[in-house]
This record gives sequence, C-alpha cells and structure tokens, in this order.
Amino acid sequence: METALCSFPSSKPPPSLIQFRPSNPFSLSFPTTTAATTSTFSLRRRRPLTIKSAISRNKKEETVDTVKTQLENCYLLAAIRYKGFTVKQFQELRQSLPENSKLIVAKNTLVYKAIEGTPWEALKPCMTGMNAWLFVHTEEIPNVLKPYRSFQKEKKLEDNDFSGGVFEGKFYGPDEFKQLETMPSRAEIYAKLLGSLQSPAIGLVTTLQAPARDVVMVLKAYVQKLEEEQGGAGQ
Repeated sequence: METALCSFPSSKPPPSLIQFRPSNPFSLSFPTTTAATTSTFSLRRRRPLTIKSAISRNKKEETVDTVKTQLENCYLLAAIRYKGFTVKQFQELRQSLPENSKLIVAKNTLVYKAIEGTPWEALKPCMTGMNAWLFVHTEEIPNVLKPYRSFQKEKKLEDNDFSGGVFEGKFYGPDEFKQLETMPSRAEIYAKLLGSLQSPAIGLVTTLQAPARDVVMVLKAYVQKLEEEQGGAGQ
C-alpha cells in the first residue's frame, strides 16, 4: 500500500510580510536620523539666532546714529546716573524737561562710539555705570538743568546726580557742574553788557578781566543785539 504524502501551506507568512513588534508595546521607534536631516535641523536651530543678532546689530547702529543726530546744534551733553530710576519716574522726568532738550538711555560703549574723535570725547570719564544722557540744544543751559534739579529734589533722587558734562569742549565733573547751572542767561548778559558800556571805564575793565568764556559770551550777545537793531532799521 502506497502512502500518499500531502503538503499543507505553511502557517508562517512570507518574509516580506513579517512585521516587527517591539518587546515593549509602549515603546516607540523612530527612523534613524541621517546626516542630511541633522544638517537641516541644525540650520533651523541656528536661523533664529542669526536673525536675533542682526536685529541687535541694527539697534546698536540706530542708537549710535541717534546720538550723532542729537549732537548737532548741541551746547551741552551731560551724563546722569540712571541706576535707581523707575520707568514711571523716567517718563515723568522726560515730560518735565524743555522741548529744546533730549534725554535718552544708551550704553556707554555706543555713546562713546558716537563721540569718539570729536570734542565731545572729553566725556570719557563718565563712561562707567548706567547713565542717562541729556542733550541741551539751547544756550540757556540753566533753564534745562533747573527742572532736573527740581525733579531730583521732589522725588528724593539724591544718588541720581550729574556724573559730568561737556560744554565747549571742556569736561565738567560733579564738583564743577555748579558752574554750568549758574551760567548767566541771555537777559543777564545783555544787562551786564549795557551796564558796562554805560558805566565808567573801570566797569568795562572789570568785564574784560572776567574769564575768557564770559567775555566772549558778552561780546557775542552785544554783536547780535547790534545786528538785530540794524536789521530792524533797514526794514
């Protein structure tokens, strides 16, 4: 009797259909990261940093340009110790100052970059700590400094004093700043000049013996007065 051999299909699926099942059903497997993927990912991470650096550089350049612009027709540039100011106090201070002045906060390095190689470079001793920078665009300097003194006294900001300033290329430290605050006004210069011209010769001699800066200011005011009178007469 011959034995018939019967073959049955295998219960195992073909190799191509075999699926990998992790031993831990809760674990996840990710595809291997290729070099190209890593490079793209790195670029995506670096891009925001590059943009941020460009923005920071643009802000610095804008600050330097702002300082240079404020130096045009500027008679006095003074540094005020900024540490301790609140945002509200700083806003109130700005509002209390005359329109012919400008108060900004800027890093010492950026301000020095703007004034380097100019007569304003004499302000270098103030390049320490945190400063607010006051630009005075009028010859009536005391009229700008007095509102700050009043504000300083009202808010009890004794530590936020002037750390220095430059006027006509000369540096005035904290101990000398009083000279700038007591400079004669235009009206006072006129009165002094007219009084000297109308008084005996000794009065004129006394005026001429004053510091050179005061004499120049007096003569300048007198010349301007004559020009105005001549201009009015010609009309």
